[in-house]
Amino acid sequence: MAKAVSIQIDGIEVQAEEGQNLVDAIRGAGVFIPSLCYYEHIQPPLGTCRVCTVLVNGKPTASCTATVRPGMKVVTQTKELEDVRKGMVEMLFAEGNHFCPACEKSGDCDLQGLGYRLGVTATRFPHLFVNRLIDYRPERMVIDHNRCIRCRRCVEEVRTDAGKAVFSFVNRGKDTEVAIDYKAETELTEAQALQAMHLCPVGAILVRGKSLARPVGERKYDQTEQGWEKEEGAIEVPTPKPGAPKKVVATTSLAGCFGCHMSLLDIDEELLDVIELVDFNKSPLTDIKEFSQRCDVGIIEGGCCNSENVEVLRAFREHCDMLIGVGECAIWGGLPAMRNFIPIEECLLEAYGRTTELEHNKVVIPKHEDLPELLDRVYGCQEIVRMDYFIPGCPPDARHIWKVLKHALFGQPYALTHEEFKYD
Repeated sequence: MAKAVSIQIDGIEVQAEEGQNLVDAIRGAGVFIPSLCYYEHIQPPLGTCRVCTVLVNGKPTASCTATVRPGMKVVTQTKELEDVRKGMVEMLFAEGNHFCPACEKSGDCDLQGLGYRLGVTATRFPHLFVNRLIDYRPERMVIDHNRCIRCRRCVEEVRTDAGKAVFSFVNRGKDTEVAIDYKAETELTEAQALQAMHLCPVGAILVRGKSLARPVGERKYDQTEQGWEKEEGAIEVPTPKPGAPKKVVATTSLAGCFGCHMSLLDIDEELLDVIELVDFNKSPLTDIKEFSQRCDVGIIEGGCCNSENVEVLRAFREHCDMLIGVGECAIWGGLPAMRNFIPIEECLLEAYGRTTELEHNKVVIPKHEDLPELLDRVYGCQEIVRMDYFIPGCPPDARHIWKVLKHALFGQPYALTHEEFKYD
């Protein structure tokens, strides 16, 4: 029988079993500790994601690789640890091609859920847009290497009835990827294949004809969790002070679909209260095409895919005291950035040479001084100018937009509900 010993977790003495995995001991004490790779029955623990890093007797340690011993002093929450975990998650988003709005596991993705938990609105690191293949060759599965975070769960867990491994790691370093044994894959039962799909934390393993998608509101990370606000009712708007000048807001839509502007209008009848406090200047909402005055806040939807987008964005930076990037496209490129895997010449050839009628059997690519020049790829706004706030989502929730806008304009504190903070 395991011996109970005393350890400290965040300064509180608790009892735990000697030799128990530290992740289990921390969670057993009711303390949240994140992980993307830990499975209690996999021994030795994988230790691949490192987001469970804590301080053990003052030393940073992945808690899944440590076991309980007498006298341990464990610290799970400091600003530095929170920043380390956040940085790990940001790098996973930046290194992979995680298009949440187009992913079958969106809402049930552990990486996505951890991003929500840590409050990741934008990454500090440039997205790499590595051109990875999607493997359609397996008989019953599709392997999307764009989503894989190399947690190693599938390598350790998925086996045929004969005990043969179906997945394995190949290559090394940044080129490491999960390979699948095509013959062993055919030997899996349907239940085993589905288990592999659900085992994957990010939707890199899909079973043909078995969708992971569920209605919004029923997904794992749509539910309200501990630590998130719960809020009902209308958005409160500050009472205007007599004689106080209105705040001035400008908006634009760059390489985007205008969906974020539509979400902005989803405040519905409360918009009548807002216009008592705010004037809209240069904006497609007002059809004002040029800046006519200095603006307090500029709201930017969409990223930069051509020279005109860059010119408009720089003009907003020059004329606005504060810039808010709204939606995934403004933050890192979003769905338009799917072209970032393909050379610009090939994009143009596909658009004008293979899908349209050729003129005199020649490929004619439109080019004129009045046409904006396409950039080599789609850029997030912060890669072009300094941005002050980011509101993720595709599109973001109307409440999220207006809470951030109130904070930016009037300095009001705000808290988001779990339902308002989304990447899709």
